[in-house]
Amino acid sequence: MLFRSQKEDKVGVVGVNGAGKTTLFKVLLKEQNLDSGFIEYPKNTRIGYLPQEIVLENEDILVMDYLLEGRPIRKLENEITSLYEKVSLSQDCVYQNRLLKEIGKKQDLLEYFDVYQAENILLDLVEKMQIPFDLLDQKLKDLSGGEKSKMAFARLLYSNPEIILLDEPTNHLDTKTREYVISYLKNYKGMVLVISHDVSFLDEVTNKTLFLDKITKKMRVFEGNYSVFQKKREKETEIKERLIEKQEKEEQHLRDFILQYSNSSGKRKRIAQSREKLLEKKLKEKVARDATSKTVKFQMFPNREGSRIPVKVNNITFGYGEEKLFSNLSFLINNKERFLIMGQNGVGKSTLLKLIVGSLQVLEGSIWMGNKTDIAYYAQEQENLALDKTILENVDSKEYNEKSLRSALGSFLFHGDDVFKKVGVLSPGEKARVALCKILLKRANFLILDEPTNHLDPETQRIIGQNFRDYGGTILLVSHNISFIKEIGIDRVLLLPSGKVCNYDPALLEHYCDTFKS
Repeated sequence: MLFRSQKEDKVGVVGVNGAGKTTLFKVLLKEQNLDSGFIEYPKNTRIGYLPQEIVLENEDILVMDYLLEGRPIRKLENEITSLYEKVSLSQDCVYQNRLLKEIGKKQDLLEYFDVYQAENILLDLVEKMQIPFDLLDQKLKDLSGGEKSKMAFARLLYSNPEIILLDEPTNHLDTKTREYVISYLKNYKGMVLVISHDVSFLDEVTNKTLFLDKITKKMRVFEGNYSVFQKKREKETEIKERLIEKQEKEEQHLRDFILQYSNSSGKRKRIAQSREKLLEKKLKEKVARDATSKTVKFQMFPNREGSRIPVKVNNITFGYGEEKLFSNLSFLINNKERFLIMGQNGVGKSTLLKLIVGSLQVLEGSIWMGNKTDIAYYAQEQENLALDKTILENVDSKEYNEKSLRSALGSFLFHGDDVFKKVGVLSPGEKARVALCKILLKRANFLILDEPTNHLDPETQRIIGQNFRDYGGTILLVSHNISFIKEIGIDRVLLLPSGKVCNYDPALLEHYCDTFKS
């Protein structure tokens, strides 16, 4: 397929999980070869890429140094110094001229990276992305997962590439940062290709939509943002359905006529034969209905009724070193309640969930569990999955035979030999479905969910939202996805770092999100 994009186009890349969106990015980055065709862009084009799963190679580096490395200014300055030394030592005019040309190219790059204002540009970016300045002197390894993702995004924007590739960029962004990123990208003087399941983000940023069809293995470009694309697709489907219905009526009319007069003689038989040829022609030219992608299908039921109070947090204190994330934090959750935790990146939302499930221990205070509390935990980074084991091995349980396990996996779109794939080779969306299947099989009465909609396409988000809304147990949730929060019906909210618990109010929640949401 031929796809052309203009220099300042903002293109949303959409399609269901497994359609090949991330693979397309790998092809653009020349990390994966094409079977046929070619991709062409100007030589030495600077491409910046934010992957869906952030992997930082050197986490011992200070945050400020990591961000500064986004622009290779120090490297270029050292290279220029080295080249000048070579010029001074050489007596060969031709060689000197070649070195001077190389110096000129590197100096042009320094100008492109605005060498004299670069640090001010970075500090301005840090402030606008709501990155606390005290984090700049910390090591990357000491940051939370959300903070690391934000640093990777900040470094990408600071690197000032000519083409930006973003794979699910809003998964870990708080509202203020998200608003800044939207404004930045809309005004960015370069090309942006963004894979996202965040519909409102796509609507605000993009002017074109590249749709990857998992069924047909084809791509189509639509002018307009995601909502415009959806309307165009719906209109196309509606028109096509009308055409198919018209065809089916005509075919049935021809069949009825042929059946009635096929055994006749004379003129009527000749007309019937003519209709047979016409029917044969229409069947060859028939417009077929599009095949549809399968969707996740499941219902979640607790094995037993839970405790009246599933969990009670009593005056807990926790932190790392001198810094305390919580001091004397207390709250309780009622049976069948939908309880939401919200706060900025780094305030300890995921840490609090880990304390409740017991993977971390409080420094002071206690966490009490009801004697009928059965927990199933969905981890944000899916660390509960064994990457070196197969999908089937990851969901294996003595309570189920293989047939039952494979049936459950089928509900999450893992069929046949798919179940023998190692989890480590799966996409983030596929890993999320494995993690959801594990939760389903536990049949727990208390779900602890840390960003469960990350990496899932809008249709799957809608389906799990409906299931969690109808679920007969208790839910403790960390999420930045407002539509999902509304879908499952939150009762109360814990606001961090204040520790205040309040009743759910959409207006209050959205106001709070504008300041503190993660």
